[in-house]
Amino acid sequence: MNLHDYIKPLDKPALESFAARCGTTVGQLKQVAYGYRRPGAALAISIERETSRSVVCEDMRPDIDWAYLRNTTVAALIPLPHAEGHGRVLETA
Repeated sequence: MNLHDYIKPLDKPALESFAARCGTTVGQLKQVAYGYRRPGAALAISIERETSRSVVCEDMRPDIDWAYLRNTTVAALIPLPHAEGHGRVLETA
């Protein structure tokens, strides 16, 4: 589900309450829902939390490596700096 589909059925008081729980305004939510603005990482996380994962960060901000932050198997190879300046890879899977 995307943010637009999530907020569409909400009446005005429910939408205002949702926005407040997310730490933003109704106007900002609508800008994000209609694709005019991208949410910051913190707002994306708040939206995911307040929608009980009905709307997920990965859909709102595909440019962020959420798998790495969530420590999921999608981030199976994590580049780590080596003491001599050479990269090495840590296998997490």
